[in-house]
Amino acid sequence: MKIKRFVAQDMRQALRMVREALGEEAVILSNKSVDGGVELTAAVDLVEDAVQETVDQRISPAAESAHATPGKSAGGRAGLPADDALAGMQREMQNLRRWMQAELSGLSWYDLGQRAPHSQALLGRLMALGLHADLARRLAERVGEIEEPEQAWRKALYLLAEQVLIHDGDMLEQGGVVALVGPTGVGKTTTVAKIAARYALRHGHRSVALITTDSFRIGARDQLQTYARILNVPVRTATDPDEMESALNELGERRLVLIDTAGMAAAHERIADQRAMLAAAGHHLTTLLTLSATTEAAAVQRALRLFADFRPDACVLTKLDEAASLGSLISALVQAGLPTALMTDGQRVPEDLQPARAHAMVTRAAELLAENPSDLDPGYLALALGGANSHANA
Repeated sequence: MKIKRFVAQDMRQALRMVREALGEEAVILSNKSVDGGVELTAAVDLVEDAVQETVDQRISPAAESAHATPGKSAGGRAGLPADDALAGMQREMQNLRRWMQAELSGLSWYDLGQRAPHSQALLGRLMALGLHADLARRLAERVGEIEEPEQAWRKALYLLAEQVLIHDGDMLEQGGVVALVGPTGVGKTTTVAKIAARYALRHGHRSVALITTDSFRIGARDQLQTYARILNVPVRTATDPDEMESALNELGERRLVLIDTAGMAAAHERIADQRAMLAAAGHHLTTLLTLSATTEAAAVQRALRLFADFRPDACVLTKLDEAASLGSLISALVQAGLPTALMTDGQRVPEDLQPARAHAMVTRAAELLAENPSDLDPGYLALALGGANSHANA
C-alpha cells in the first residue's frame, strides 16, 4: 500500500496531482482545508488483503483481552462482529473509490476540453449519435489530429461504417432454408412475406415455400397464410421437431424455404422448443435475427443476449422508416460482431426491402441525429467517457 499526501490550491488541482502520481485506481483516505488550499491523503493498491490485515490486528486475542470493553466487540465497531465490521469498511472504501472515479472523470472531461476542444466536441457528437462510450472514444482517437469539426465528423462516420459488418452473399438470391427469429412485434412475418415475394418475382412462385412455427398467435398464422395465397406458395405449420422435419422433406424441391418463428420475450418458456424445432432443419439452416430500428438500446442488448443461443448468421433490420435514431442499434451490432443482411423501411411488399449497406446505415443515423438533435448533459458525458477510459485501461 502506497500512501501520499497532496497539498494544492483547490480540489481540482489536488485530484489531478493524485491521478498523475497514483493513477486512476487511487482512493481518497481523507481531505481537509489548510492555509491557502486543500490537503488530500490518498492511497493506491489498498486491496482487501491490506484491509484484512488491519482488521486482524484489531481482533487478535491479545488485543481482545487488553482492549475489549462492554458494548464494543473485538471487530472494532460497537455491537458489530468482525465480519460485519470488515464488510462495512469495504463498503466505505468502495464508496470512496466511486466518488474519486466520478471526480477524476469530470476532471478528465474538463482537461480534454482545455487541451483539445475539437476532440471533446466530437466525442459529445458521437455519444449523441447513440454510440457506446468505448466505441465513441476509439473513433475520436483515430481522428484526433483533424481539428476542423465537420471534417472530423465525416471521417469518424466513415470509420464507423467500416466497422459495420455486412453479411456475405445476396440473401435475396442464394436460396436455401432461412429462419427468422426475434422478439415479438419486430416484423418477422411481414419480412418473410417481402423476401418470399421478391424471390418469387425473380425465380417464380414454384421456387418458394413457407413454414410457420407460431401456433400460439392465430393472427400471425392467418397473416402468413394470406401472404401465401397472394403469392401462390405453400405454407406449412410445424409445432415440434418431427413436424419440422416432415415439412422440410415435403418442400424439399423448393429453392427457398422461409421459416417464420414465434416472437419471444426474455426468459420465454417456449424458447427451448423453438430452438429444438430449428435444430431439426439441419446444419444448412441460415438463421436471421430480426431487430426493429424502433427498439430502445437496452431492449436491443437484451434481444442479442436472448437469441445468442440460436447462433444467428446475420440480422435483419426492420422499420427503419419509423426510427428516430439508429446510432445505438449500429453500436450494439458492432460490439456484438453480428453482420446485417437485409433492411426494411416500409410496409410495401416486396418494394420496401433491400440488402444492407454499411455506409447507408451510418448516413441515415447521422441524418436522424440532424433531424432530432440531442444535447447530452456534460456530467453524463464525463461519467460515461470516464468509465469507458477506466475500462479500457483495466
